[in-house]
Amino acid sequence: MADRPIGYGRLDGTDLTRSPHLLASVRAATLAGDTPPEAPRAVIGASWARTLGHGVDPDVGRHNGLLAAEELEHRRHGSPLGEVLPVLADGLVPVADAAWHIMVVTDADGRVLWRDGSLAVRRSADRLGFAEGASWSEDVVGTNAIGTALVTRKPLQVHSAEHFVRTHHGWTCAAAPLHDPRDGRLLGVVDVSGPASTVHPAMLSLVSAVARVAEGELRTRHWAAVERLRSVAAPLLAGIGGRAVVVDRNGWTAAATGIAPAERIALPAAVTAGQVWLPALGLCGIEPLPGGWLLRVGEGGPAPAGGRVVVDVSGPVSWTVTVAGPAGRWALPLSPRHAELLYVLAVHRAGRTAAELAGDLFGDPTRTVTVRAEMSRLRRSLAGVLAHRPYRFAEEVEVELVRPRRAADLLPQSVAPAVLADRAPRG
Repeated sequence: MADRPIGYGRLDGTDLTRSPHLLASVRAATLAGDTPPEAPRAVIGASWARTLGHGVDPDVGRHNGLLAAEELEHRRHGSPLGEVLPVLADGLVPVADAAWHIMVVTDADGRVLWRDGSLAVRRSADRLGFAEGASWSEDVVGTNAIGTALVTRKPLQVHSAEHFVRTHHGWTCAAAPLHDPRDGRLLGVVDVSGPASTVHPAMLSLVSAVARVAEGELRTRHWAAVERLRSVAAPLLAGIGGRAVVVDRNGWTAAATGIAPAERIALPAAVTAGQVWLPALGLCGIEPLPGGWLLRVGEGGPAPAGGRVVVDVSGPVSWTVTVAGPAGRWALPLSPRHAELLYVLAVHRAGRTAAELAGDLFGDPTRTVTVRAEMSRLRRSLAGVLAHRPYRFAEEVEVELVRPRRAADLLPQSVAPAVLADRAPRG
């Protein structure tokens, strides 16, 4: 996890412990539309604005109830974070317990999956509705370390009256997002929360470090699974004539014969046995294997032209591109950078040069190398859909762009100039 924790600006770490009244007055003035004694941190001010747009009650929030026990267990069993829960607990629970804090792990929706730490603080959290199965997303409880870290995808500490909801002002929280190393997907957040009076300036660094260790453990487990698949694939491929590749469930290559494939092959979101067209290989026959797939490579050429593309950037923390046409139907999750790129291309159907895209994303038209590298990755997954010189959607493709209901909620983690301009209110 390369993201740096979000710093405090003028309201720095020393202010967190000596001026809770200042934080409260900043919040009160800002929410009332008055000039505050000091500006809130940029990340907090932006979150307050989003929360106001969601209609969250600044006094009590708008809790939407706990998950049923069956749904909570289903989410726990389906989350890769369950595999690294011991790593998170070993690194954080002893510290949290000693400091009268609790450790909380949520999924990407902000639902609390696991909680551990001080019994007294857990009881206080129960009274606040901060329990297993609760939603701690911004649109439910407003600005908080968990929900806001899910939006920004960066480690974040939220202290006292930086929380949007008044009943949370007695708390301090430090959270870091957790990503799946196999595909970059946001899995959830690990958080340490407790009484505001016990805030420690090193807590955010500790939470961030433990999150990186947990992601490293997931990465190690991933490559161990690929190695196990490779041991199954080697004798299988030895008896196959022609070209074939064995990949894991996420498309990572374990072994191949008659072909030199990429390290990872883009697969449809839902893979089933049968015939499918893959951008990297053409037409393939797919057969299931324990932990992966056998791809028998045929003679498929370029992807059939035409079709419909839906770029959906309406959500606050996840975005997708769906392609439907003669080659089949694909639904692919997008990283923040790829969501920005496809958004810009969907807006500018005539296309953008590498320099124009660099200006759109970075405000620096000289950063063309980065743009070309990202577009190359996108085109491997969206062959037949994206063209270049200039970069654009192919003319024969119908494109639909799904935006959020409010312009202010467009890709909220993005600082790309093109996104900031479209997110700003129109005069």
